[in-house]
Amino acid sequence: MGTFHAATRRQIPGSPFNRPVPVPVVTTFEVDDQVTHDKYGYGVVLGVESDVAVIVDFGPQKIRVAIPSAKMTKL
Repeated sequence: MGTFHAATRRQIPGSPFNRPVPVPVVTTFEVDDQVTHDKYGYGVVLGVESDVAVIVDFGPQKIRVAIPSAKMTKL
């Protein structure tokens, strides 16, 4: 007998088992933008370092957060 090679599975368009294509979220920050962070809470952007990091004032402390950050969202 010959060897059996499994065929690649066909994706059915309406199937709930299809993997969704992740959409990249492009978030740009500017000075005075309001943000929220999972650990530090609400804050205001004080400065932007050329799409690498932002300086955020969270009240009692100022934190440099690298972007993109999954923990920080723009309000």
